[in-house]
Amino acid sequence: MESAQQLQMVVAEVQAARQQVASLNAQVRELEGTIAAVKQQPEDMALHRQMGTILVEVEDRKQLLSDLEVTLDQMKSAVETMAKREAELVATYDKLKQSLEG
Repeated sequence: MESAQQLQMVVAEVQAARQQVASLNAQVRELEGTIAAVKQQPEDMALHRQMGTILVEVEDRKQLLSDLEVTLDQMKSAVETMAKREAELVATYDKLKQSLEG
């Protein structure tokens, strides 16, 4: 494969990785907001969780918070993994660009 084509492919991959990192970061912020809202919700008021197309009342708040925090940890881990991949792709891009420039 020609170096210019490789460079274009790597650019596309970098862009896709950056979009995924941005999307994951948005999901992390949303999840952090959800966790904060659950913690602030008074104990005497019901909480509901969406399951498919319906809302179901949450009976175990501690379990809900635990589930949300586990999901948050997983999302943060995915952000780290994707950010590392993005950095690797940028390094590959730089090497290809230098080889094309001579």
